[in-house]
Amino acid sequence: MTLQWPGFLLLLAFVPVLIAVYVWALRRRKKFAVRYSSLSLLRDLVPRQSWIRQHLPFALFMLALISLIGALSRPVAKVTIPSGQTAVVLAIDVSLSMCSTDILPNRLEAAKEAAISFIDRQDPEIQIGIVAFAGFAVQVQAPTNDRELLYDAVESLVTARRTAIGSAILEAINVLSEFDSQVAPFSFQDATSSPRAMPEGEYLQHTIVLLTDGVANAGPFPIDAAQQAVDRAIRVYTIGFGTANPNSPFGGPNCTDSIFSGGQFGGGGQFGGGGGGFNRGIDEETLQEIADMSGGIYYAATSANELQEVFQQLPVYLITREEIMEVSVFFAALGAAFVALAMLFSLRWHPLP
Repeated sequence: MTLQWPGFLLLLAFVPVLIAVYVWALRRRKKFAVRYSSLSLLRDLVPRQSWIRQHLPFALFMLALISLIGALSRPVAKVTIPSGQTAVVLAIDVSLSMCSTDILPNRLEAAKEAAISFIDRQDPEIQIGIVAFAGFAVQVQAPTNDRELLYDAVESLVTARRTAIGSAILEAINVLSEFDSQVAPFSFQDATSSPRAMPEGEYLQHTIVLLTDGVANAGPFPIDAAQQAVDRAIRVYTIGFGTANPNSPFGGPNCTDSIFSGGQFGGGGQFGGGGGGFNRGIDEETLQEIADMSGGIYYAATSANELQEVFQQLPVYLITREEIMEVSVFFAALGAAFVALAMLFSLRWHPLP
């Protein structure tokens, strides 16, 4: 901490002077005090806390004076503040296989609970967006720190047909592009461009978290989509969710064939299509490759508790910077608080006649 006007500290010389005047005034009053023949009688008559009641208001007044002089010297300090808002996009698989009841009540409900717990743990500076994907991907909630909006977005998820992992990554990129101008939006017309947002080996603070329990069978190829995240310096963290029981029955809440079943947004362009038939296993190899190439991490979760642990381990990157800030207001506020306390105690213990 440094001072912009250190000369005002000379005013601290008045503090011992005032203390000396206070002590002199107390001694002067003793000359007019009533004398008792027994000191023990005096101790019985005077409450134990009388010393505190007598001197505490003055002590608080001295502290207030010191704080206010400190404020006049205009102290400045280095403080760490966020350099910009950080966004995390949760891309959640809502394909029909998320209705599997190998994880009760089903995979989708367990994923919702883990996502809500993740949202609850984040700082207000962290903005969270929600993308849902089945046969194609759609933004459910733009990045926000409004907990109620995020809860509603997560709870609104229902299942549909097919799995478009590549589409989920591309949609998450576009969600981030609307949030931060550093992120170039994706379009199939410009798919061959490489809009690197940061120097090689460095990444933006924004991240994509992709949770799926299956294999891509619609939309762009996942690796091609992941390359678009790499080109924009965005980390992609992938989560493979589900057990080794591919024949678990479907059921549970929110398991309905929704508007996602059309799949009209999957495939096409230079990226081709995921293709393939219905597959209820997890393509861990692809998820691992997506994470590796983008600087993220692949996690496997085979139970609701493991998924909760995975969400707890997910790193969130909050970029900060040091800034010189004047902190006079804190000294002034502290001084005002001391003055208020001194007046309160003085009026309570020594009321005016």
